[in-house]
Amino acid sequence: MPIGTIITVILGIVALVAFVVIISFINTWLKALLAGAPVSMLTLIAMRLRGVPYGMIVDSRIMAVKAGLDLTINQLEEHYLAEGHLIPTIQALIASDKAGMDLSWKQACAIDLATKGTGKTVGEAVRTSINPKVIDCPNPSSGRKSIDGVAKDGIQVKVRARVTVRTNLERFVGGAQEETIIARVGEGIVTTIGSADSYKFVLEHPDRISKVVLVLFFNQKTAYEILSIDIADVDVGENVGAKLQEAQAMANKNMAQAQAEIRRAAAVALEQEMKAKVEDMKAKVVEAEAQVPLALAESLRSGKMGFMDYYRLKNIQADTSMRESISGEKPKDK
Repeated sequence: MPIGTIITVILGIVALVAFVVIISFINTWLKALLAGAPVSMLTLIAMRLRGVPYGMIVDSRIMAVKAGLDLTINQLEEHYLAEGHLIPTIQALIASDKAGMDLSWKQACAIDLATKGTGKTVGEAVRTSINPKVIDCPNPSSGRKSIDGVAKDGIQVKVRARVTVRTNLERFVGGAQEETIIARVGEGIVTTIGSADSYKFVLEHPDRISKVVLVLFFNQKTAYEILSIDIADVDVGENVGAKLQEAQAMANKNMAQAQAEIRRAAAVALEQEMKAKVEDMKAKVVEAEAQVPLALAESLRSGKMGFMDYYRLKNIQADTSMRESISGEKPKDK
């Protein structure tokens, strides 16, 4: 194939691609112009070179302009390059504008980026601000069925509450979320039950819990504003005070038994010690008695005692033994 033909084919392909691209630019430019949201051709080419989907950017601006929002191409492109959700952000901004809410483009972008990866969206925040939602306390997903507190009389009270909240868009970024609302409401419930003299007071005045929580401003520095707190259920639980007293009594009993065992062991040890002392004394007595014959022999040898004295001593011993045998007493060991 001649070189000229090859060059002609290549040039034809390039011209065809250029024509398609130009038609795409013209189509987008014309669409924006007819929609009342004009965009310059240079801007479209610049976005194409930066790898930005200019078609989506132009469609987003057309949607915003048709809804009465004055958003520039640069604002939309900046949010896209920040990896924000462009279409949902504009839709949320339109919804807030129609509802008469003061939500700026900057705030909407901040909320969209802040909720990224959390399972929440800027659209949900706006919808909750328009249509308040209900939060169950405690959260059913936590596995707990009620918030428990103990009154001063020791009776446990179980409470389930439903909190109606509305998104505070000004504090949504950086404000405490639902978990903090649930924790603070739970704190108010436990405080109210614990300060009650009797569980009957809580059963008779469940609205007292709502008043305490609202008076303490538990919605400060949170992303939500508490509109109302409704007590869904109040039940009587266990007698915690009686259980604690029973446990204390059992502990005192075990302590007394332990002390008695210590005293018994000490008495047994003392008894054994006394028995050992008695045996020791007996051994000393036997030892002393064994020294008597030796002392007598020494006295006879030294002349301190005569034979008549010795026989007189033996007669006395024999007489004593005879009297003891007559009286029935056990003769003492000589």
